[in-house]
Amino acid sequence: MDKVFVVKIGGNIIDDEEKLKAFLQLFAHITLSNQLVLIHGGGKLATRLAEKMGVEQQMVDGRRITDAETLKIVTMVYAGYINKNIVAQLQANGCNAIGLSGADGNAILAHKRISKNNINYGFAGDVDAVNADFLHGLLQQNINIVLAPITHDKKGQLLNTNADTIAQETAKALSKHYDVSLIYSFEKSGVLLDADDDDTVICKINPAYYAQLKAEQKIFAGMIPKLDNAFAALNSGVKKVIIGKAEALPGLINGSSGTTIINE
Repeated sequence: MDKVFVVKIGGNIIDDEEKLKAFLQLFAHITLSNQLVLIHGGGKLATRLAEKMGVEQQMVDGRRITDAETLKIVTMVYAGYINKNIVAQLQANGCNAIGLSGADGNAILAHKRISKNNINYGFAGDVDAVNADFLHGLLQQNINIVLAPITHDKKGQLLNTNADTIAQETAKALSKHYDVSLIYSFEKSGVLLDADDDDTVICKINPAYYAQLKAEQKIFAGMIPKLDNAFAALNSGVKKVIIGKAEALPGLINGSSGTTIINE
């Protein structure tokens, strides 16, 4: 079975023009010998634009409350400027790429998130299905895919969807066609024993070691949901999950960098 790498790029890289440029050069070079799908969010650009337009932004547990005006802004920023800027830079580096939102080709079907704990998330979407056959067809033509986190409900409604979730669901869906590795690339070097020390990267985590780390309170807070999602992906057909620094993408691809999450 052919290999595919689904790569999620962290918002902090999107926010830094030079870091993004360097990352995309690495990404383009890797596509010469590997098939990749890139999932991106929007960084802080949508927030800055909303502030300029006088559209108040609300965040709950790191998730954006997407009212009707905010939906217009994130669609313009994520599926428009950021997505096409990434595609243009990849093309400039010799990587044939296509930029998509979830509505394009019926790529990602979602539903409007149900309000809970008296929180109305507005037009935030939770993924129902990823059109793996459509994405597989593009990859078979040696077209690398750049996915923006805008989905739809097949009733004409666009939805703002968490990019980490899209990466996980895309990796799971593609696993019926490929040997899939899911890479979360961000500012840290991997899962750290000491969150303030990049030299404490844990090279490999399996379920038993994960349970031990949690019991010893060596990892906590924001990393636990990432690792829970990683093991959920592994339980749904993804071969491995790698977490690490965006600038070390080649090492994440070949397994010499970051933290590898395995289910054995």
